[in-house]
Amino acid sequence: MTRAEHLQWCKDRAMEYVKTGDLEQAFASFNSDMRKNIETAGHRGLELGAQLFFGKFLNTAREMEKWILGFN
Repeated sequence: MTRAEHLQWCKDRAMEYVKTGDLEQAFASFNSDMRKNIETAGHRGLELGAQLFFGKFLNTAREMEKWILGFN
């Protein structure tokens, strides 16, 4: 699986949780899946996301969706 394919897989899985309103699981799923591939594991956006999530800045579906889909 290429980096791009893996990243899309991570996004797709996390967005399923966003669609159901389970933002905590969306965040956990995305982070866990990103860390499963050496090419995405060290993405700096994951650290920023943790700060945003635990600081309550990713507490709506739209905010979470924007954060997840913003990864490239």
